[in-house]
Amino acid sequence: MHRMTWEVRLTRADRRPAAVFFDRDDTLVHDVPYNADPAKVLPVRGARAALDRLRAAGVPIGVVSNQSGVARGLIGLADLRAVNARVEELLGPFDVWAVCPHGAADGCACRKPEPGLVLRAAGILGVPARECAVIGDIGADVRAAGAAGARGILVPTPRTLPGEVAAAPEVAADLAAAVERLIG
Repeated sequence: MHRMTWEVRLTRADRRPAAVFFDRDDTLVHDVPYNADPAKVLPVRGARAALDRLRAAGVPIGVVSNQSGVARGLIGLADLRAVNARVEELLGPFDVWAVCPHGAADGCACRKPEPGLVLRAAGILGVPARECAVIGDIGADVRAAGAAGARGILVPTPRTLPGEVAAAPEVAADLAAAVERLIG
């Protein structure tokens, strides 16, 4: 008797991510340029529910954020920590924060679209970056994901450039839709 065997190969899109990293400004909270005031932190609609869905599924979450205002002297590190603490107060705890305080001209390896923040966050969690996902609102976010070997999902805002949308490997209408793509 001949026995049939079936081989099932899961694509990267079929697997639950080892971790999901989010851009902060205009992805999780409304962008207030160089925000040094925790009282100005306002979550994007649906952010808490999307994050809680990942938490309930046991998927570690983190923030990967460029904060060039530190390099420019427009916001101090203490202010940045206070704003990030307010983000956590409103949206719940994150497993990792990876922040680039450098300016665009500094040539660092952590500033998105470079892969450094994604690699650092994955390393802190002890997971391979290639098994992670990054959700952000601009092309630099998804390019950083790709440079690190991670999956990038763009959630456009009115400020997202049309070319960034066209170039993104995946686009979701909002955070809920992005999380649905990741964990079904």
